[in-house]
Amino acid sequence: MQLLWPTTPAEPVSDADLERLYGYPENVNRPWVQVNFVSSADGAAAVDELSEGLSHPADKRIFLMGRLLADVILVGAGTARAEGYRGARVSPERAARRAALGLSEVPPIAVVTRTGELDPEGPLFTDTKVPPIVITTGKAPRAELERAGAEVVVAGTDDVDLHRALALLGERGLRRVDCEGGPALFADLIAADLVDQLCLTVAPLLAGAGESRIVRGRPAPEPRRMELASVLVEDGFTMLRYRRREGG
Repeated sequence: MQLLWPTTPAEPVSDADLERLYGYPENVNRPWVQVNFVSSADGAAAVDELSEGLSHPADKRIFLMGRLLADVILVGAGTARAEGYRGARVSPERAARRAALGLSEVPPIAVVTRTGELDPEGPLFTDTKVPPIVITTGKAPRAELERAGAEVVVAGTDDVDLHRALALLGERGLRRVDCEGGPALFADLIAADLVDQLCLTVAPLLAGAGESRIVRGRPAPEPRRMELASVLVEDGFTMLRYRRREGG
């Protein structure tokens, strides 16, 4: 057992430190999925149905670092609707850093939706520098989304097959996948054994009963053992990073 906190004050964590800690493996040759979540100390994924009530500037640094290093940002349709998703924003400095890393200027948002129920006049389509990717099923309507500029990717007939969806993203060179939720998509990724890294910020807050937990929906066949890779703390917020065990 080791005491991580409280301890002797250390040097502040720089953006270079975060990039080193949260960077994807070198020469990624398959879709590699990182999931980003913030939760209360009692496991709630939101307050008043939004994650913003749990966030903190330190958590936002991790969130933005995830976007900086990713080829694509993956999100479930419910979260995209609830959080009012729009296209990713990248400052000139971050755009330059992405270029230095061999990444596109701006990562596209890829939305997973079984039904295709997205508003083509919403900010996801109208307030973006790059067109969104809509990952859906063969039965979902597509014409309106395509007219709004989306690239529609069919990955299943009745339900989205996440293995197929990630393979199709990989074929497009989008292998560094930063998943921003929500709980149902996270559950599906766990059930499909597709989570390589979990970045979990725990807020020093008790949200109480009734709020959604960070995983909701499809059960996993069996638990997946992860390794604790790093722990950061600021103002009582704890930023935990778990990685898939090598060989496991």
